[in-house]
Amino acid sequence: MKTEAVAGRLRDLVASGAVPVGGRLPTEPELAARFGVGLNTVRRAVGRLVAEGVVVRRQGSGTYVVGVPALARRTVGVLVPSTSYYYPKVIEGIERALTAARAGVMLASSEGRPDLERSQIHRLLDAGVEGLLLVPALHVMDDPQGYADELRRLPVPYVLVERRPPAPEPDDPSSYVTTHHVGGVHTAMRYLAGLGHTRIGFLGRVRTGNSAAVADGFGLAAAALGLDVVPGSVVRHEEWTAEQIAAYAVHCRDAGVTAVFCHGDRDAAGLRHAARKAGLRVPEDLSLVAYDDDVAELVDPPLTAVAPPKAEVGALAAELLLRILADPATPAHRVELQPRLTVRGSCAPARRTERVPA
Repeated sequence: MKTEAVAGRLRDLVASGAVPVGGRLPTEPELAARFGVGLNTVRRAVGRLVAEGVVVRRQGSGTYVVGVPALARRTVGVLVPSTSYYYPKVIEGIERALTAARAGVMLASSEGRPDLERSQIHRLLDAGVEGLLLVPALHVMDDPQGYADELRRLPVPYVLVERRPPAPEPDDPSSYVTTHHVGGVHTAMRYLAGLGHTRIGFLGRVRTGNSAAVADGFGLAAAALGLDVVPGSVVRHEEWTAEQIAAYAVHCRDAGVTAVFCHGDRDAAGLRHAARKAGLRVPEDLSLVAYDDDVAELVDPPLTAVAPPKAEVGALAAELLLRILADPATPAHRVELQPRLTVRGSCAPARRTERVPA
């Protein structure tokens, strides 16, 4: 490995934050062992960073970072299924982290189509990106694990964002950063149960990136908290029409359902409107919790909502990729971030006497 290549790896360590400003570089013998080069090559490479004002040598103490490289050393490709729903905040977090590291960003959208996804990945690679942040459309693929295995043959490092291999081998080396959707749902259900609600419905979705996890979370929480699963109150559609939501509201009224967990702010807003038309007051007769918290606070009354930490997921995934680029020996990371529950005006204690059909 030539001197400039080692200097580039050292710049990457600094730019990625692996060695922050004020931090001390590994010793020159340690760097020589890490990079598989001679001690003189490392000394010359460190000397270049000294000349650039990135590090300083302190006699008897070590070499310390005092600045960051002046120019971006990396360009990262980012592939998302949509730039208009859920992912803008994820992208915002990615861009914030990469900008802080003086790395460039190339953004592409798959529109949730596996065929377009493959071509977009090839386009990013052809453009020279050195790493990839990927949100693959695993939920619409016939063999999602096969595709996840296929990604391991990419010529550059990658980190999955809001996705994980669905059926990995125990030693799968994939790195990912996701939201712990099941945990977020459980937090919301525990809150509703604490308000005395035992007959809780689920207005869910299918064929979205996190719909299966959210549905699993509802089922697990209902069982763990000892809640009633009211027949006909757990319903999932790919798209909810106004007519379907209206019929669901009538069912909640007639079945004595006192709270509903909705997968999506917009569906929750639709249910709030339909509930009023069915004679149910929100929150006095029917409490609502939404999953997403994109526009929940704009509804009347503002919706209590579970907020996935989208920006934090994006930023952490970008930081992880930069670490891998700086040091390919970085071990695989499997990271889950817990969502937050924001309590607003759409929830109230359960009615003392729940209306249960005879």
